[in-house]
Amino acid sequence: MLNIFTKLFGTKFDRDVKKYAPVVDDVLRHYEEYQVLSHDQLRQKTFEFRDRIKEYLSDISADIQALKDEAKAEKDFGIKEQLFNEIDTLIKEKDEQLEVVLNEILPEAFAVVKETARRFKDHAEMTVTATEFDRDLAAKSNYIKIEGEQAIWYNKWTAAGAEITWDMLHYDVQLIGGMVLHDGKIGEMATGEGKTLVATLPAYLNGLSGEGVHIITVNDYLARRDCEWVGPIFEFLFLTVDCIDKYRPHSPERINAYRCDVTYGTNSEYGFDYLRDNMVRSNAELVQRKHHFAMIDEVDSVLIDDARTPLIISGPISQDAEDQEYVRLKPSVERLVNAQRRLATEYLATAKSQIGQGTTGYDEGEGGMTLLRAYRALPKYRPLTKFLSEEGVRITLQKAENFYMQEQSKNMHVVDEPLLFTIDEKNRNVDLTERGAEFLAQGGEDPNLFILPDIGTEILEIDEKEALSEEEKAEAKQNLIQDYSAKSRRLHAVSQLLKAYTLFERDEEYVVLDGQVKIVDEQTGRMMEGRRYSDGLHQALEAKENVKIGELTQTYATVTLQNYFRMYHKLAGMTGTAETEANEFWEIYKLDVVVIPTNKPIVRDDREDLVYKTAREKFNAVIDEIVALSNSGRPVLVGTT
Repeated sequence: MLNIFTKLFGTKFDRDVKKYAPVVDDVLRHYEEYQVLSHDQLRQKTFEFRDRIKEYLSDISADIQALKDEAKAEKDFGIKEQLFNEIDTLIKEKDEQLEVVLNEILPEAFAVVKETARRFKDHAEMTVTATEFDRDLAAKSNYIKIEGEQAIWYNKWTAAGAEITWDMLHYDVQLIGGMVLHDGKIGEMATGEGKTLVATLPAYLNGLSGEGVHIITVNDYLARRDCEWVGPIFEFLFLTVDCIDKYRPHSPERINAYRCDVTYGTNSEYGFDYLRDNMVRSNAELVQRKHHFAMIDEVDSVLIDDARTPLIISGPISQDAEDQEYVRLKPSVERLVNAQRRLATEYLATAKSQIGQGTTGYDEGEGGMTLLRAYRALPKYRPLTKFLSEEGVRITLQKAENFYMQEQSKNMHVVDEPLLFTIDEKNRNVDLTERGAEFLAQGGEDPNLFILPDIGTEILEIDEKEALSEEEKAEAKQNLIQDYSAKSRRLHAVSQLLKAYTLFERDEEYVVLDGQVKIVDEQTGRMMEGRRYSDGLHQALEAKENVKIGELTQTYATVTLQNYFRMYHKLAGMTGTAETEANEFWEIYKLDVVVIPTNKPIVRDDREDLVYKTAREKFNAVIDEIVALSNSGRPVLVGTT
């Protein structure tokens, strides 16, 4: 049945390409026309386009300004709020009208960019009438020279520290890619198909509006390189371009970068600038302006892989003796973890025996429950993870876990009863049990130190004591609150130390370098300089590794990348691997994925990934492949994270 519909209506890929084909023809027609224009005439097209946009939006822009003037003069806050709501509505309508006029201009604008790229490719230098814009650029750029009333533009400049000669021209399929991005969709482009060049088309078109275009890359090197690489193309056409990663936060230079028509930067810097703007005291201190149009490179990495990772701005808090709490409790927690490890070893051995005999049930004395108990004790225990990789074992664990998690885990206490603490690996929670508190007491700790008082009940009891004066009652309440706070801090320190010992592995989640604990990015494997875990976890890791304990921090502002990018009026993205996440992009962001055809048929042999049961087998296979390639005379580059 599916094949019948495909034959009748074509695949989604066929329909997408067919939709954009007539517009590509329009672009190419204008491209032929513009080849007879002088350099000055070609540059003037930017001002013509901007005048057309301004004229199209003149009525609604006037209405918005009139409402702003009225709101500024209004004294009644209720009426003022209504006026601002009307302004917000009109701004949204203006954005929709802007899309209409940009779609009308699109074939001409794309043709201007393509023709500009051709001229830079075919001419070592171009002479134009010098403007103030050219003179300002010449003062800081080596690819423009002013001679009297003329400006000479060269096709050589420096990008990422290397001199380049412009030699690129947009293919027809890249024009399609530009249209996809302008439509607020995700373009899947194969490796080497020129995503950086494709982005110049919608960036120029949308930059004409003056609302700002943000191009987001995954690291600061790419942000700077792409900005320097294609920047002269925009500047030749009188668009301003800059990269925020070149400048310090809240510096005048970064503010100016945000005022440019096209701004490059990394996702984290855009997000942190937004958080900093939420902490300023006046509008004059704001760095960012309206979130209008963003294009994201490697969009699957940013919007899917890192989407729920929060960006956090934190600051120091008064520590008192809390850092010493981690050091003082560390030996007790180490003994606790070692005792739990012995329990996990016993339960794992028992579970292996029971499962080997075919007893995989969920009752006491059966393999499923015993395995779950070992897992709740130490989920990252290496012998356990190795056993779980055997056929059918993880399924047994999942069935047991599902059984005990029924009805809000009301029977999970049966599994947890003999443990000293329990670990919920999925939610990364660690809870000390009564047995655990008793174990700590055996090591010299007062068991009552880990039992929080019922403040409500005890305050009521204090109020009912008629023998106490009001001053004595107040003092008793104060002592109770102080006792509660001290015990809360102590329990929190124990919990974070337990997390540090059981959920965080050295050289996996973090490394110790130069006497510091440094977080490792789980996506890239790179160290995240300057980042610290919050809520005391970093201090617990430092205590575990016997390095100097840093300051405790509290969160001032936080946002996830998912929520940040949802603020944009229009969002688009580029990647080589988006189609596999097409459903997620649509469900979360309402972004459609369009596969862009390649300029030439792909001859590369893309093979399926090979998955190995153990790391040793994987590395042995890597070594065998390296040896085979080397013996055949082919050089080998081994990349690691």
